[in-house]
Amino acid sequence: MKGTSPTRKRVTRAASSAKIELRIFNLITRGEVMEQITTVGIDLAKNVFSLHGVDRSGAVVLRKTVRRDQLLQTMAALSPCLIGMEACSGAHEWGRRFQALGHAVRLMAPKFVTPYRKSGKNDGNDAEAVCEAVTRPNMRFVPVKSVEQQALLSLHRVRQGFVVERTAIINRLRGLMSEFGVILPLRSVTVRRQARAAAEALPDLARRVVGDLLEQLHLLDERIGGYDQEIEAQARLSEPARRLMKIRGIGATTALAIVATVGDAREFKNGRQFAAWIGLVPGQYSTGGRPRLGHISKRGDAYLRNLLVQGARSVLQSAAAHQDRMSRWILELLPRRGYYRTLVAIANKNARIAWALLAKNQTLHTA
Repeated sequence: MKGTSPTRKRVTRAASSAKIELRIFNLITRGEVMEQITTVGIDLAKNVFSLHGVDRSGAVVLRKTVRRDQLLQTMAALSPCLIGMEACSGAHEWGRRFQALGHAVRLMAPKFVTPYRKSGKNDGNDAEAVCEAVTRPNMRFVPVKSVEQQALLSLHRVRQGFVVERTAIINRLRGLMSEFGVILPLRSVTVRRQARAAAEALPDLARRVVGDLLEQLHLLDERIGGYDQEIEAQARLSEPARRLMKIRGIGATTALAIVATVGDAREFKNGRQFAAWIGLVPGQYSTGGRPRLGHISKRGDAYLRNLLVQGARSVLQSAAAHQDRMSRWILELLPRRGYYRTLVAIANKNARIAWALLAKNQTLHTA
């Protein structure tokens, strides 16, 4: 008789029930895995993100690649855990979103994560390295910035871009005029005045080019002036910035940049660590018990370091007109250590004073 035998029917039913049980088991296992995850490393990108998760014992329980529109949903399905990311573009925004979900977020400088990558560089290995680095007890973390901090920093970044562009145009103008035998001085104000006067003797095409460059300079001056006014207004509204502005050599731009960049100064252990984070300490190559200190390096926040050193120039120039303790220290240090080392020393001291005022919520009292 044709048809399926009873034995074959029983086997088919058993196989079907086994598949159902296996699927239920997989769902339960997946949910348990999501609850077991204690640390997740995320390799950030524009569209595709790699995740690497471990449990309390360090065993790998999650390796996954998700799209940008799936990342927040994936992290929302996890129990509150530690999330590590490199401090790169978009990291602070993702950090704020993950914190809103109840996760603890830690950002790290990429150069501190690189030593933990075991083999070739790819998204999966990067996520694994981030997951390993975030659990190190001595790792240095970057605080997650608020939206207001990033908005204030955007003022500084765009203004600095306009300043760099203005300097480039002045150099272009000086180079162009030198081709016609006109040597302009370095001062930007003098360049503007003399370039317009010297352009009258140039051919029509060259005179037109010089006029366009001078017009662009005028436009950039107006843009930079507008940003300076906005920064001064924001500094007056910020109580921590007003306290920092009482330090000689720290104006509205520097004070607001420090407040916006640092956020909570208590993240730093002491003033020296804050100065080292900016990059105002000498490089060290010591061995055999012999300390060897060199020049300051390019490590740290170059923008804050530049502002503090520029402010130190004004402090050094006016030191002879003051009789306070810091001025006396500057005048004693200058002949002994030289001009540029004295500048860095003043900038270092101002950074330490700024940390003390912010971390301890104090007001400056000069002596």
